[in-house]
Amino acid sequence: MVEDLITRCLLMVLGYAYPAFQCFKSIEKRRVDDRELRFWCQFWILMAILTIVERVADVVISWLPMYGELKLAFIIYLWYPKTQGTGYIYETLLRPFITDHETDFETKLLIWRNRAWELSIYFMQNCSDLTQSFYFKFLEHMAGRSGNSSQVITKKNKKNPIPVPPPNTVPTFFKPGKNNKQYD
Repeated sequence: MVEDLITRCLLMVLGYAYPAFQCFKSIEKRRVDDRELRFWCQFWILMAILTIVERVADVVISWLPMYGELKLAFIIYLWYPKTQGTGYIYETLLRPFITDHETDFETKLLIWRNRAWELSIYFMQNCSDLTQSFYFKFLEHMAGRSGNSSQVITKKNKKNPIPVPPPNTVPTFFKPGKNNKQYD
């Protein structure tokens, strides 16, 4: 459950917020002249922000009657050519807010990106350690079973018994990071 929450948060920040912020910076710094391209970039920036807000707000206000229909009407308002909702919301609300806090957003997003990278490396290392541990335990188990099966064969074949090694001489496998006195 906690892993799912972490994954969703990282998806919102790195999958929506960071690309939307980079898109904002690119259309504001280059001042794209193509009106249609600028409109759709603004629309997708707003959609990324709405997706992030919606993940949190849906839990709180999704019980309202006609919530889905209102959300749909708002999205249509954003892209409908006669209303020009994207331009209005972008120019009056979003652009002034982001330009005032641009350095704060950039710093926070870089911190989140670095933490996500460190977290993913930690999980990869942890997963490889667990896999390696499981593999060595499996090999030890199989080696232990092979000793037990020879004892069963000895009991069945009383005329020519196969010598069974003492239980303490079953080889143990080397585990990285562990001191193994047998190999010192």
